[in-house]
Amino acid sequence: MDATHKNKEFYEMADAYIALANKQSSKTDQGTVSATFLYAAARFNTFLVASASDSAEQFAARKDEISEYFVAEYKKMLEEHFEDYHSNFEMYMGKKK
Repeated sequence: MDATHKNKEFYEMADAYIALANKQSSKTDQGTVSATFLYAAARFNTFLVASASDSAEQFAARKDEISEYFVAEYKKMLEEHFEDYHSNFEMYMGKKK
């Protein structure tokens, strides 16, 4: 998602998901929370594509295209956050430089 699509509401929605994940992390390990986060995103995105399809055949025909799109978007977002954490590691992790 490019910067023009990221507005205040976008970040508030993301923060709500993160807050839920943080709450769940207090009850179970973070690896499980992360896996369920990814699972839910994959399931919702598949539903999104299915909802925009006129038939099962049309839906199936887009599988590779859609998979490539979501993987590329996730990779861009992951790289953005990795760089942010690298640049701000001490502050985010509460460690002094």
